[in-house]
This record gives sequence, structure tokens and C-alpha cells, in this order.
Amino acid sequence: MINGNIEKIYCSLEDAVKDLFGQNVKIMKRDCIYGGSINNSYGIYLSNGEKVFAKTNAVKKFKMFFAEFLGLKALRTSEKIGVPKVLRIGIDKKKGFSFLLLEYIEGASCEKNYWEIFGHQLAQLHKSECLQFVKSVKDNVKYGFLEDNFIGSNPQKNLPKAGWVEFYRECRLLPQIKRAEVYFDTKIRKKFTYLLEHLDSYLREPEFPSLLHGDLWSGNVLCGNDGKAWIFDPAVYVGDFETDLAMTQLFGRFPAEFYAAYNEINPIDEGYLERKDLYHLYQLLNHLNLFGRTYLGSVIEILNKYVL
Repeated sequence: MINGNIEKIYCSLEDAVKDLFGQNVKIMKRDCIYGGSINNSYGIYLSNGEKVFAKTNAVKKFKMFFAEFLGLKALRTSEKIGVPKVLRIGIDKKKGFSFLLLEYIEGASCEKNYWEIFGHQLAQLHKSECLQFVKSVKDNVKYGFLEDNFIGSNPQKNLPKAGWVEFYRECRLLPQIKRAEVYFDTKIRKKFTYLLEHLDSYLREPEFPSLLHGDLWSGNVLCGNDGKAWIFDPAVYVGDFETDLAMTQLFGRFPAEFYAAYNEINPIDEGYLERKDLYHLYQLLNHLNLFGRTYLGSVIEILNKYVL
């Protein structure tokens, strides 16, 4: 099912539940779960005592759920870290919404070495085989994903590329810069042009590609039933693992134990500190395009760091 195909698209939540648990199982109650700003989220209680997690949105937003379906499937395939199981996906045209059903993660007390275990697991994910998730017929292609997907509610290109710098330029920075042009004067546009043209002097070509969560901030991590970290709401693609690390440091960094443990499994190059803000730039440009001028200052500050 990881090849981009869905076995079945269900026409209602009720049909999806019955297919999962049996024809006699009914939805008894739905509790709203707050936290995300894009989808409606619910804990759904069933007549057999089971509980599932559901996301809903408009019918036209089904592509976002399909993208999340692919991303979660890819992450779970690695078997290196906790990822909610995708249960069912569908479009209820009569009621006017699309949906995604996931395993419900209740949460528990964190294990004593929670952050160390998380660091080890993420490093193992980044070192796992991943080229099967790049959609290409060419042998030298290393970066991209099975399909384009989303970062927040903005589209994210995942066209297959042989080089990381090329991928980051063409599929990450350039689309966001074009989308944000309304905020930039001529001087800033010239600086962005220079940055894109000289990106290979700022970024490295990594030793190996990594399967990435793609939006790994604290809001997309929780302590699962096993006391370990579980990751969700991904924007998955194959790229340089430094981008995931950078995202963990954009809106409040993880504890030092996490990075030390990560480094034990997958050593972090000293040059990462010089590259980190360029990976922040993509996320901040996306926030500028999603939420407006509040993020403009942060974008310009990073640009000026690299281009005088």
C-alpha cells in the first residue's frame, strides 16, 4: 500500500468503522480534540469499547489526508520509532467532508530516559533504507518522495532530484520565495536570487539520504502508551537529516540529552550549526505565507546572515 495506492476510499465514517470492527459496531460519542489549526480532530468512542482518532476537513482537502496517509505509512515502515497506525481514509460527499482514521494514542508517563531513547530512535530512522520512497525511474535520484504533499496547508513539492542542494533550492526555497514575493522589495529579491544561485556554497551534499518527518517540532511529538516518543502530523520526504534536527530547534529546542543521544547513533557534523538557519528559512517562509507579516522580520534576519 506504500506505492501511492489506497486499497479503498470509504464513503462515510460509519462504513469505515464497520469495516474495521464489524457490522454491529456503532459510533457512540465524539470528543473534540483541540490543538491543530487546519483540521477538525476527534476521539471517537465505539460500541465495542474501542477508541479511534479521526481528522476531518472539507471534501476538497482530501489530498492533504492522502499525503498524510503516505507519510505515516512510510515512517511506520522503518519500524524505528512510534508512529500512529493509519486505519482508514475516505470522503463523505453526502455530509460534505473527508476524513482520516488513525490509531488512538492515549499517552502515558514518559520513561526515565525518554529523551535519550527518542534521540536514538530518530537517528535510527534517519539511517534506515529510504530510496524506495523516492518516485523515480532513474538510478541516481536520491531526494524527493512518492507524491507532492503539504507543509501545514501549503503545498510542498517533492520532485525527484539527484542532488540535495538542487532539491532544496527547487522544491523548498524557490516555491516559498515566489509565494512570498509580495512582502519583498527589489533589494530583498536580489538577495534571494543570490542565495539561490550560490546555495551550493552554503549547504552540503550529505553522505546518505534520510527519510524525514519534515515538520518535527514539539507539537508533533507525544509520549505514547509505551512511555516513548511518537511522531505524527508529518510532511514526509527524503532529504538531509539536518533539516529534521533544525526543525526541533526552531520553536524551542529539545533537551540537550536528545541531541547527545542522537549524535551517538548518527554523528552531527560541526558545519550543521552554520547550515541550521538555512533550514529554518524554509519553515519561516512557509509561516510567512501562511500567517502573514509577523514572520517577515525573522525571514529577513536569516537572509541577511548569509547574503550581505
